[in-house]
Amino acid sequence: MRLLIDIGHPAHVHLFKNFAHSMIRKSHQVFFTVREKEFEIDLLKHEGFYFTSLGKHYQSKFGKVWGLFKFTFLSIITSYRFKPDIYLSHGSMYAALTSFLFRKPNIAFEDTGNWEQVRLYFPFTEAVLTSTSFPINYGKKQVYYDGYHELAYLHPNYFKPDKSIIDELGVNEGEKYFILRFVSWDASHDIGQGGLKLEQKRELINLLREHGKIFISSEKKIDEEFENYKFQLAPEKMHDALAFADLFVGEGATMASECAVLGTPAVYVNSLQRGYTTEQEKKYGLVYNFVDGSGVRAKVQELLSDSTLKYKSEKAHKKLLSEKIDVTAFLEWFIENWPESFRIMKGNPDYFYIFR
Repeated sequence: MRLLIDIGHPAHVHLFKNFAHSMIRKSHQVFFTVREKEFEIDLLKHEGFYFTSLGKHYQSKFGKVWGLFKFTFLSIITSYRFKPDIYLSHGSMYAALTSFLFRKPNIAFEDTGNWEQVRLYFPFTEAVLTSTSFPINYGKKQVYYDGYHELAYLHPNYFKPDKSIIDELGVNEGEKYFILRFVSWDASHDIGQGGLKLEQKRELINLLREHGKIFISSEKKIDEEFENYKFQLAPEKMHDALAFADLFVGEGATMASECAVLGTPAVYVNSLQRGYTTEQEKKYGLVYNFVDGSGVRAKVQELLSDSTLKYKSEKAHKKLLSEKIDVTAFLEWFIENWPESFRIMKGNPDYFYIFR
């Protein structure tokens, strides 16, 4: 089987990497196309995957329209050369349009529900895989599984955090440390949205540095006044760092969810709320959701003052892992048995529990 996987964000590399490695070991051929946004190329090289870059993301409205034609054209050229049997992506319109032209199935993961993207790829997609926490019903094409994207790469079957990261970060024994994440707000779904204001970032940093070290990850160039806090290690080290952090505060839903499946308490600040982070708060108490910066400092102060926070987080983490499935194992089965797997899931929607 020949699989083409389209990547548009660093998290997409993580989402598919264990699946890709497993399929390659089974003698399937896997090729990636990538649209460069942050450090996708570094991650693909680190994993040793074959890929081609379609170019960098465009930030302007005109650029995004031009990118629709450019990236689709380059995807068509790549497909003509690679001749994939199945296309996979996190809701990529480029993979979907190309798959339609080549009359091959396109299978999409979805966890954001950004309608301006969904409406472009959905008509050309055979199946859309979503978590049971996903709040939108897409009808007959939708297949549910009880898990999160982040469990495709941070499930204990695949990931064991390396404690040597603490020394690499320069954190002393017994010293706390915190990770902050700021987004760029230039994606199409970010128009009109927001998170932490500059002054609120300052207040958070002033509070947290009294309790430990701070490391900042950012999609865009970090404000000069925060440059000393920049996370300096290779991007593939971030998950180890999150696993042993005492607290995460950020505008990125993916990293907040990563913290939840690693057992690290997270404060998510974004006017775009996600079904999975909402579930991770209501069901497990591992994420605290805010639509803006109001009340965030008070919540962080409360968490810093809670001497039982680590114990409660570890307990909730074990509960989460016991209830959710191995998403990579589910995806392997779904792809290798396509299209019969789709029929099985529609006839028995709880079939995914065999992968728990």
